[in-house]
Amino acid sequence: MILIALGANLPGQDGSAPRATCEAAARALDNIPGLRLVALSRWWSTAPEPPLPGAPWYVNGVARCEGDVAPEVLLAALQALENAAGRVRPYPNAPRTLDLDIIAMGETVREAPDPILPHPRAHLRRFVLQPLAEVAPGWVHPVLGKSVQDLLVTLPPAAMEPF
Repeated sequence: MILIALGANLPGQDGSAPRATCEAAARALDNIPGLRLVALSRWWSTAPEPPLPGAPWYVNGVARCEGDVAPEVLLAALQALENAAGRVRPYPNAPRTLDLDIIAMGETVREAPDPILPHPRAHLRRFVLQPLAEVAPGWVHPVLGKSVQDLLVTLPPAAMEPF
């Protein structure tokens, strides 16, 4: 099972809404060689974390995929999708047209090179875990050994709602 977080809070290069950009990115996952989209969470509207004054809220979701693709190959393919959507990285946590993060690839654990697996901060982010629980309710963090439900109950409430 391959879990990919999708997010955006700026219009796409073509002026499309962030949700439309995320939906297009989800469909594009099926075009990555060796990857197949199996399930997609609802879309969630979430406040920026960390808070950034004036930044628009995000659209977030999680895709569950299956396949046989190397982590570095998948990372490069996801970054190509981000670049095609006009992603720029002026500073950490900057608003973005598209953000695609590999949350986990089965039981794979790696600290280097990129991508680090599982994602080093996913277990701290309700905006990742809430939609992840929809597509992979039995998921267990491969390092912490905790289920997604156990991780969710340890997190404080967050400003987010499905839409």
